[in-house]
Amino acid sequence: MARERKRKRKVCSFCIDKIDYVDYKDVGRLRRYISERGKLLPRRITGNCARHQRQVTRAVKRARNIALMPYTND
Repeated sequence: MARERKRKRKVCSFCIDKIDYVDYKDVGRLRRYISERGKLLPRRITGNCARHQRQVTRAVKRARNIALMPYTND
């Protein structure tokens, strides 16, 4: 007896808050999209839309480059 589950679709938090541009200086918000090991979380886990996921990736890389965020968490 296989049960089918309906999963609740995750919604992009940036679209809900009506944020057009993901800022690399907003480290508190960007920290939510990084795992404990320091890796970027994928879209299927975060629930971001494709546009905002690309912006998050770019913002995290910029924040790491100017030392606002670490590359790894030891």
